[in-house]
Amino acid sequence: MDTRPIGIFDSGLGGLTAVKALAAAAPWESFVYLGDTANAPYGDKTPAQIRGFSRINTAFLRARGVKALLVACNTSNANAMDQVLADDPDIPVIGVIEPAAAAAAAATRSGRIGVLATHATVASGAYERAVKALLPDAAVTAVACPRLVPLVESGRTDPSDPALIAAVEEYAAPLREAGTDTVILGCTHYPIIRSAISAALGPDVALVDSGAASVDALLAALKGRDALGDKTKTGGRRFFCSAGREQFVKTGSAFLDWDMAGQTEQVDLGEARHGQIL
Repeated sequence: MDTRPIGIFDSGLGGLTAVKALAAAAPWESFVYLGDTANAPYGDKTPAQIRGFSRINTAFLRARGVKALLVACNTSNANAMDQVLADDPDIPVIGVIEPAAAAAAAATRSGRIGVLATHATVASGAYERAVKALLPDAAVTAVACPRLVPLVESGRTDPSDPALIAAVEEYAAPLREAGTDTVILGCTHYPIIRSAISAALGPDVALVDSGAASVDALLAALKGRDALGDKTKTGGRRFFCSAGREQFVKTGSAFLDWDMAGQTEQVDLGEARHGQIL
């Protein structure tokens, strides 16, 4: 048994989809969540910037004594996972890409798999490699969706919002044309607007939530180390953001269905830099 918290980070609100899955699957686990809202979105940043932000995030969480790290940011996973693993050799570090690729490979009927992700994740080719490692003959269509994260971060998540509908329809069109039967939501922000995406793709297309898939992998890793928490207790919850606390709490509370206000603090991540240069 290990009652230390799990560390989770994302560029902003998106990683709350993993938090929601974790709270449902393992309510006894404590966690510390960091949303780097000051620098969101990561999808339009350079690989060097993404690596720098990711190192700062992990340093912040390590300072809080976490027993495991969930990189709930597809862009960080695609561009900085090797660095995060090198910085945290003593604790399990779980990403989102491999678990989501495995779930998609298991779900597809035709081998035609779509990916909705940020520019940086699509440019990395990480999902194509992960899927083809499991299904070499798969046809993977990846679409960059630069407008979706800003819409989520600004709270425009209602499936009837005209701007959201227009953006989702634009990004869904190439996937419909490619005949995909399974689509990976390759950014943890996207499950927050799952209903809008599903409406654009159609009812026969399976959607894979990368955050939920990563939680399954995380809990399996902790179980293998005999490091699950105390199942007789409810775990603690702490949230940190680096800017825009009011919007972070408002949108996050609505998505999670609990009031985050008393659990959320805005912090200056400059304290975690330790001399790093972006």
